[in-house]
Amino acid sequence: MTDNDTILVERIPVDDHGSTLGLVTLNRPKEMNPLDWDTGLRLGRIFDELAADPQVRVIAVTGAGRAFSAGGDMKKYQVLQRDPKDFPQFLADLHEVFSRISQQPKPVIALVNGIAVAGGIELILSCDLAIAAESAQIGDAHLTFGQMGGGGVLTLLPRAVGPARARELVLSGRLLSPAEALDWGLVSQVVPDADLIAAGIAFTKEVAKKSPLAVANAKSVLNAAFSDGTGIPAGMRLEREVTARYCLTSDDAHEGLHAFADKRPPAFTGR
Repeated sequence: MTDNDTILVERIPVDDHGSTLGLVTLNRPKEMNPLDWDTGLRLGRIFDELAADPQVRVIAVTGAGRAFSAGGDMKKYQVLQRDPKDFPQFLADLHEVFSRISQQPKPVIALVNGIAVAGGIELILSCDLAIAAESAQIGDAHLTFGQMGGGGVLTLLPRAVGPARARELVLSGRLLSPAEALDWGLVSQVVPDADLIAAGIAFTKEVAKKSPLAVANAKSVLNAAFSDGTGIPAGMRLEREVTARYCLTSDDAHEGLHAFADKRPPAFTGR
């Protein structure tokens, strides 16, 4: 894709078997990578395309320039927020795109560079995990400009960091340092800016060693048991059912056992 495209997509090889990291870069650096209506819908289509590519083992999203994403396009909001039909539809479409991330069969990770606020933090919360660069600054900031979080922050942030910390972040509008974001559990690791993409590649290399089918099943159970609000008994039942079906019916489960017995790397096929 050309450098003037608003979203860049790369497939970065991670091993000798054709496995790749599908890297999605929001590419409006001068505007700090806003998530307007068109961008959100296109982002959803790109995630779907990468998820359907058998060589892509992990999908990552990051931002060009000094921001991951500063959220919605405030200039466009001046018109959009006066439209009683289009604005609710915009929110519904954004919710659908973000919620579909947890349903993708492949891990979707946020590689957080620079400013990540409003829609930016909502995108992070929708991903399976996040890795932060040392330049990252993560917060909500909706209330600072008289806005309200409508892309999931008011629902997902308390579940990620706890209700009190979520209230503090939303009501104060302050930004977390990478160290605070790590301590709060918003990100899983912090790396130098120059190593951010490499961290995504390293994670993908580890995922690529696993059965694609097992990864998809594990992600599905993990996310369902957490986000659907199921109690422990229901979550355990779902885990038993999916695990039993996978182990009894998949080639990869048996290949893993044979490889262990033969003391060789497994050759998973995703079946």
